[in-house]
Amino acid sequence: MTSAVILFVTQLVYLGIVYLSLPPFLPLFNQLPWGDARLGTRLEIFLPVMIACIFSLANLFFLNKVYDRAPLVSRLLSVTTVLIVALSFIFVVQTVHIIL
Repeated sequence: MTSAVILFVTQLVYLGIVYLSLPPFLPLFNQLPWGDARLGTRLEIFLPVMIACIFSLANLFFLNKVYDRAPLVSRLLSVTTVLIVALSFIFVVQTVHIIL
């Protein structure tokens, strides 16, 4: 779980550094057809970060409830949390590197 927090903080610091150099519209929604539907505003780059944060907090809450009764489930949720945050980090970094 600490690696998820480290990745989450690293992601926020990285976005804080490059935020002002980003263009006003970013290609965030790559599954949509070509055109304006694919573009999101500069502020929407924080959307994957917030989704990962919500999942992490929900998993953390569930981990605290289940840990005594089912340690295996809590460990699997910890791994899932790290994977969600890592994939969010990769998405944000790759999107920014494509643009800059």
